Amino acid sequence: MSLVSSKEILLKAQKEGYAVGAFNAENMEMVQAIVSAAEELSSPVIIQTTPGSLQYADTDLFFGMVNAVAGKAKVPVALHLDHGNSAELCAKALRSGYTSIMIDGSKLPFAENVALTKKVVEFTHAMGIPVEGELGTVGGKEDTHEVKDSEKAYTDPEEAKEFAEQTGVDFLAVGIGNAHGFYKGVPKLRFDILEKTKGLVSIPIVLHGASGIPDEDVKKSTGLGICKVNFATELRDAFTKGVKAFIAENPEAFDPKKYNGAGRAKVKELVMHKMQVLNSVNKA
Repeated sequence: MSLVSSKEILLKAQKEGYAVGAFNAENMEMVQAIVSAAEELSSPVIIQTTPGSLQYADTDLFFGMVNAVAGKAKVPVALHLDHGNSAELCAKALRSGYTSIMIDGSKLPFAENVALTKKVVEFTHAMGIPVEGELGTVGGKEDTHEVKDSEKAYTDPEEAKEFAEQTGVDFLAVGIGNAHGFYKGVPKLRFDILEKTKGLVSIPIVLHGASGIPDEDVKKSTGLGICKVNFATELRDAFTKGVKAFIAENPEAFDPKKYNGAGRAKVKELVMHKMQVLNSVNKA
């Protein structure tokens, strides 16, 4: 089917009490793996690209790959700009055909974050496409997006309510102790903040930095209002391990189809596991 809006996917998840996996893709094989996993488990899915990935291959190329694969799928697939770092990049992704946009102004003071997010919401909604914003800063590094420990901040539930009302965003990413990249220890999520935020905000809530969060904590988060869960670092790690293992076993290999295919298989295996954790299986 054609690419669908992430709003269509996430409002259903919110209503029925599960979460949808949002998986970052870096190449064709990862796109194929993500959609193949969704097809096999009959799960809705969101594919994401970051600003760093879009320096490697631009929005038109990623749209072309995802649209081609999704067009042959029977499950709903959305294409999302993850951590959009400027209104200009958001507009570029829209022009290419993305069906979901994130503008990340979380490092800005509250009023500036509101102003930037509202600006993007206005021109994005005019095209019928939903917007994700972020309040509170998610720590760690993913791609070119980095937040130092000193810059991390938990989401204030009262501010979250105000932010959602002032900007008109469709989804809200929160900081509850989550971080991008692999964790150095066991992450300690502030479920109390999440629970209070859910009580004050009616729109779907997003959990970034899920790579390395224990499955039981991800499941608990979905029960407290999380409707979209982002995975990036684990997918990159799985792909790389698949490629390295194939080359180690076949040192004379030189055909990219062979070793990239091994990476693709590992990504599919991981995505299927995450879909089971999120309870999105048979929800398409």
